[in-house]
Amino acid sequence: MNMKILVVGRFLIAYVLLMLKKGHPFVVLGSAIVLLLITRAINVGQALLSVNYNVLGVFLGTMILSGLFIFSGVPAYLATRLVDRSKTVGMALLAVCLLAGFISSFVENVATVLIVAPIAFEVAKKLKANPIPFLIGIAVSSNLQGCATMIGDSPSLILALSSGMNFMDFFWMKGKPGITFAVELGAVASFFILYLMFKKYKQPVVKIEEVKVKTWFPTILMSLMMLTLGASSFIKNKPYYTIAYICLTYAVVGLVWHEVKHKESLSIVKDLDWHTFFFLIGIFILVGSLTYRGIVDDIAAYIIQITKGNKFLAYTVIVWLSVLLSAFIDNIPYTVAMIPVAKLVASSLGIGPEPLLFGLLIGTSLGGNITPIGASANVVAVGMLRKENYHVKFSDFIKIGLPFTIAAVSVAYIFIWLVWLR
Repeated sequence: MNMKILVVGRFLIAYVLLMLKKGHPFVVLGSAIVLLLITRAINVGQALLSVNYNVLGVFLGTMILSGLFIFSGVPAYLATRLVDRSKTVGMALLAVCLLAGFISSFVENVATVLIVAPIAFEVAKKLKANPIPFLIGIAVSSNLQGCATMIGDSPSLILALSSGMNFMDFFWMKGKPGITFAVELGAVASFFILYLMFKKYKQPVVKIEEVKVKTWFPTILMSLMMLTLGASSFIKNKPYYTIAYICLTYAVVGLVWHEVKHKESLSIVKDLDWHTFFFLIGIFILVGSLTYRGIVDDIAAYIIQITKGNKFLAYTVIVWLSVLLSAFIDNIPYTVAMIPVAKLVASSLGIGPEPLLFGLLIGTSLGGNITPIGASANVVAVGMLRKENYHVKFSDFIKIGLPFTIAAVSVAYIFIWLVWLR
């Protein structure tokens, strides 16, 4: 019991420091892991086994392809074409948000904001309008669609590869519609919210300079990777690291092509999100200590106790608790910690883990849309606005993020319940 208290204490201290941004994340995580090893809460072997190397391989491969995709100019080209084809500024911005959602289904959310935000800034600048609602719309749209596919965002990837799900399971699983359908239905509801907010911008669209595509090759590579991942879903008894190998193979092909054609592969590698890559390793080890010391079992037992074997109540608690907590804390460590909890609760209820895992992902991914600190994409969007001397108030973000989140989560929550639990 004393060891459990020590492990939980170190976990909570590290979590709070990360949430409050007190100290460098690597220092916070490194110190917590060293203390765990010194006090023998876990050993080196357990720490290494806690890391999900499949997740890291897929994450690294898709990061590289995302960088090449941005370099190609295709996303910016599509955004400018959408703007030019829209009749009013409000519809143009809604179209850009839809594009951001589509891109984030396959590209990391932060990268999506970096791709699409300059278009919104350009439109706002020419109209002498405040770009704050536009950037918020792009950020929340990218967060929503990030959980529509296995590779759309880190929590989706972590959940899939920690639960034996493949690329196609997000679309159709065990003869039922997967989480993608829930996300898209939620998108319809939430984009209606954006429509109500943007429809007041009735000015005619101002012509913006069209971005020229440098090359279509990264787009072809990314499309081939999707097809290969989909095809691999039908292969039975494939090696555990198959998905990671697929993503890394296409990434290497992309880097070799980039080096031969542009001599800039090192710059692509240098600009990757290495912070999140190593952050994931630390989080896996930290959460692994909770598993090895039986704390995950205790959390699951508590949820089972308060829900009294009621599967609807258990499902509801997991979804809306995830929404609430993810509004203020990083969704990566929360997802890693809660996946085994959701599985244990499902087992105790005598149901498959899929509905609770889907509910967890919906709540975790969309809850971050409520506040400017709830998701990395939000932080980046607010930072870009700050550089342009636009300061986002907490209330400014909540005015858009809260109704957007409630609409999306409510529809997805009902859909998953009706399809998977009723």
